Amino acid sequence: MHTMAPGEKARLTYFNGRGRGESVRFILAAAGVEFTERFLTEKSQLDKWRADGELLFLQVPLLEMDGMKIVQTLAITRYVARKYGLDGKSAEQKTRIDMLNEGARDFLENYFGIGFVPSTEKLLAQIKDTVLPRYMPIFERELAENTSGYLVGDTLSYADVTLLEALLNTEEFLPGSLKDYPNASKFLAKVSSLPQMKTFLQSSLRKGPNNDVYINTVRTVLEF
Repeated sequence: MHTMAPGEKARLTYFNGRGRGESVRFILAAAGVEFTERFLTEKSQLDKWRADGELLFLQVPLLEMDGMKIVQTLAITRYVARKYGLDGKSAEQKTRIDMLNEGARDFLENYFGIGFVPSTEKLLAQIKDTVLPRYMPIFERELAENTSGYLVGDTLSYADVTLLEALLNTEEFLPGSLKDYPNASKFLAKVSSLPQMKTFLQSSLRKGPNNDVYINTVRTVLEF
């Protein structure tokens, strides 16, 4: 089994689609880390990687970086954030960032079911009617209270990156839904315009909405 040596370009193993792998792509982009991708397309690949011990908890995403095989999305995110200074400057800031990231993650994950649930229309209606009213006022207030334009402190954190992903999904699937949240709208414009994020969002590393090929591949490989 090949273990990537320190200094090799990071490699993400996941499906050729968004899902949980997209958050890994976002944090790597925010940190300015160049990476390659190994796409999961067949169940036989997953079986082999499991048998070879590549996947500690037998699931993807997997990030190979700095000689390590890192699994679990939040563990990956936090490792990259710690290494590249995207996790706050003090214990208090780090805890605040952790809390806000967890909330932004809960918000974001509502979009993962698009294309997989029986009715995407019903899912989006639920997000619009219950999810946005639950989360958006909180983030709107946090952004109002921290005048830097970021959630915590005066620099980008991994909580900002997760919120960016959630807001981009909101704009994409529920256009116009952010009009009543001016601070969130300013935040979205600011963070998506950062050079490293702008480059990523315009590249092929940023995956498109769930399509039939992606959905069918996930269903086939994971057998559901």
